[in-house]
Amino acid sequence: MKPVVTIIMATYNRANFIVETLHSIQQQTFHNWECLIIDDGGTDNTIEVITSILEQDTRFQFLKRPNTYLKGLPGCRNYGLDLAQGDYIIFFDDDDIVHPKNLELCLKELNDNNYSFCRYLRTVFTGEFNYNFDLTNTYDSFQIGNTDVYSLIKHELPFNSCAVMWRKSCFNENRFVEHLMYAEEWELYSRILSSGVVGVSINKILFFGRKHPNSNTGEFYSNNPIRKKSNNDAILLVLSNLKKKQLLTDSILRYFIQMAYDYKEINLFSSIITTLELSGFLKLKWQLFYMFFPVRLYLYSLKKKMFS
Repeated sequence: MKPVVTIIMATYNRANFIVETLHSIQQQTFHNWECLIIDDGGTDNTIEVITSILEQDTRFQFLKRPNTYLKGLPGCRNYGLDLAQGDYIIFFDDDDIVHPKNLELCLKELNDNNYSFCRYLRTVFTGEFNYNFDLTNTYDSFQIGNTDVYSLIKHELPFNSCAVMWRKSCFNENRFVEHLMYAEEWELYSRILSSGVVGVSINKILFFGRKHPNSNTGEFYSNNPIRKKSNNDAILLVLSNLKKKQLLTDSILRYFIQMAYDYKEINLFSSIITTLELSGFLKLKWQLFYMFFPVRLYLYSLKKKMFS
């Protein structure tokens, strides 16, 4: 029987966590799914620890990423997208825990309202996981449309890679940029959302991320140069996409130029100006904004003190 949902899971040396993750997937109340486990060239004993699960549950498939896809999370996920049989796609990490009703509740929203995606809440944990799930079907929800792409871009409406179920059609013309080693889902999801799809966000925690320092996010905040460069590359791609679709606003441009200043990323600022091919007047405007931003910030703080 053809699976309804394809779960794509990239894995790399997670033998100590992956079994618990796969067991949480097996506890799903919706059963018609396939899980493609894409190995990214790991060197530990992952295959040995999951062999019994693969033999007992044929919904799991263990596959090696071919060299036609770049090494890394984006390449593994693109390989999974090209193999997916389900009408719906969801990405799970290899060290996290999935709520038992994750697939069931997302599918209900997507089928009842013909949405293109279902976003839900994610939280993090450290150490041993507490399996005390909220199994009720009660939650609030709200619709997400094209204009919400700005909230996604500014991280006011986070789209975690493992906290969205998508219709497969959303990936007909969209794939992860494989050279990105950080912010790759942020870049891709903003591209999808800016294409005019409509989805829903449900106010219920359906995914639990394991927090540890070796994650991509942990390395980014430790100033890993590869993750930092990838983040800058993703910003340029997002801005280029917005410009192409005539969705680039002064507010968004100001947001990223301010970010470049805050993180002392003069190269990022220069790349933004060059990539967007701004005219002479606009180029001068944003150069002045960047140069005089600290002065404006000081005057603003002084004003607040005077009237507080």
